[in-house]
Amino acid sequence: MASKKSGKQAESLLSKWSVGDEKPVTIDKWDGNAVKNALDDAVRKVLTEHLKFVENHRVIDTRLAICTIACLFAVAALIYDYYIPFPTSRPVLILCVLSYFLLMGVLTMFTAFKEQNFIVFANEKDKAGMGPDHLWSVRSSLKRYDDIYELILSYEDGETKRKEEQSLKKSVASWFDENGVLLFDIFLNDIKEMHKGLKKEKAQ
Repeated sequence: MASKKSGKQAESLLSKWSVGDEKPVTIDKWDGNAVKNALDDAVRKVLTEHLKFVENHRVIDTRLAICTIACLFAVAALIYDYYIPFPTSRPVLILCVLSYFLLMGVLTMFTAFKEQNFIVFANEKDKAGMGPDHLWSVRSSLKRYDDIYELILSYEDGETKRKEEQSLKKSVASWFDENGVLLFDIFLNDIKEMHKGLKKEKAQ
């Protein structure tokens, strides 16, 4: 009897997660990477679909641009060497190789210091439509062999550049049932509470 009741409750909690024919998110609850990816995707869904923020791809686009330029140097070296074989192509090959490794170094620094463990950046449009967008960002972590998921929600005011943060640490068991199904409504409420907390701090 208890199992039937819990099953109905889980189905009710998942109603907002399902859109059309989309199935509820179900993962192997013993797979740490799958658990973290599911929660990270849920955070993005909350910000963009429930809070109506616009996802900002600037950081990802910058990383892709660095990778693309590095690959272009590698392709240029191959093409040039094909038409003008070594050793005539030596100066160009040296330039391309050095440029490639330089860009890989830049990418490593960018990932370590700028991208870090952020999972999403989003813009909140000014309600009056006159001021600059407010920037929201989220970073998360889930250590290996640990059940504690840490989430940090950050807010930056578009005008004053004032920054505020709210953090959350909880066991992943709080958001998944025994079958590995994500209980999205519970997770949604937790994120909304963090959002409300930041809004209160902003108003002060």
